Parts: sequence; structure tokens; C-alpha cells
Amino acid sequence: MTTSVFLAGATGVIGHSLIPLLRAAGHTVTGATRTSGGEARLKAQGVNPVVVDVFDRDALERAVVTAEPDVVIHQLTDLAGGIDPQSPEKATKRNAHLRREGTANLAAAARAAGTKRLIAQSIAWAYAPKDLPFLEDDPLDIHAEGTRAISVSEGVVPLENAVLKQDAFIGIVLRYGQLYGTGTWSAEPTGSAPVHVDAAAYAAFLAIDHGRAGVYNIAEPGGAVTIDKALADLGWRPDFRLAERS
Repeated sequence: MTTSVFLAGATGVIGHSLIPLLRAAGHTVTGATRTSGGEARLKAQGVNPVVVDVFDRDALERAVVTAEPDVVIHQLTDLAGGIDPQSPEKATKRNAHLRREGTANLAAAARAAGTKRLIAQSIAWAYAPKDLPFLEDDPLDIHAEGTRAISVSEGVVPLENAVLKQDAFIGIVLRYGQLYGTGTWSAEPTGSAPVHVDAAAYAAFLAIDHGRAGVYNIAEPGGAVTIDKALADLGWRPDFRLAERS
């Protein structure tokens, strides 16, 4: 079924893999970017670009309402510049701020536009310590300290609450494992719950038409998190790769 999609974070690493899937399926895509350079790249990909800052709540609402999307997809992060090992707290705070305030603004815009579904990326390594594996209903690590506390309590928790704790639309949270592949920080699997960037994008693509409201772990099998729910409800495949990259 053809769907109108508003993609926030369209020029990011997952957006780069997701756009070809959306276009091939015939979906109408409006992609949000903060720069004129991003606008040009999106046009070249057949996307309707809109230059908007997600921290500008009114401008973001106007952009989303104008696009009239059936589905909003949230692939926003603020980690393009990496994390300076000498001052990791600065980048962590910046990214947490985007997850907290940016997501709240995007959810408000989705409500104003009458959006049916909001799909948002989160992370699969925010669970409170326990014997492995982690299930989606296990608690997050809200008692963490240091930079982890900033990431989880100030970023992930408010992001997920903004998506899930409302009744205006179907809210789906994809807890991605550690990304690898083209455009990411690693060419090979790394971390406790790795996932290829193409497979991560595929999960967001499937969530447009599949899945109940709630949380889904998105990672390769055999790692720190269970993925049975994504396999069953979304029809997701962790071995999915875009044809041109296989």
C-alpha cells in the first residue's frame, strides 16, 4: 500500500539505507534535513526535502502538517561528529538533548498532522544489568551513573515515553544494536548486539505496515538481546542487505 512518509534524520546513515526501500515500495517520502547540502542529496534520491531544525517546534509542526504523512519515522541522532574520548560527556549530552527535546517536538508535530504511526530509533544497550539475554519488557538502566546515566535517563527514557505513552498514534520503538556497515563507525560486527545498517533500515521499513505499538529489539541473533518479537511481528530478517551492497 502506498504511504506518505515523513522521515526525520533522512540524511543520516540509516536514512541512506532506508530511502531506497521506501522509494522502491512506491511510498511518497518527505525527508527532513538541517542543511542545504542535505536538501540537494535528498532531491537526488527522489525525496521531497524540507530544511527544518527539530528544536524549532513551530517550524517542525508546520513542516509535518504540510507533508500530511501517514507515518513519521524518527532516525535522528547527533553523533555524526563522533564522540571525543577526551570529553565523551559533551557529545552524550548533545545526543540526549536531541533524543529528549527533538522527539517530543516530532511527536507533537505527528499529533498535529493526524499521523497514524510514529516509528522511532532507540538503542538496545540501555537495559539494567541482569542475566542475558535482554527482553523488550526488561527495565532500562535508570539507576546508571556517569555518561550512561545521561544517555539512558536523559535521552532514551524520554524518547521512548514520548513515542509510547500517548494514544494519538501507534508508537513503535526500534531498539537498535551497535550498527556496522557502510557509513557507520565499523565495517564489521562489534559490541554485544550488532546489527547491519541495512537490516536496521529494513526494520523501520517493515514497521510502516507491521507491528503492534511497543518496543522491538533489532540485532543479530545470539547476542545480548532477544529478537523473537521483531522476527514474528515485523517479519524482520537480520541478514537483510540492500542489493547494491550484497
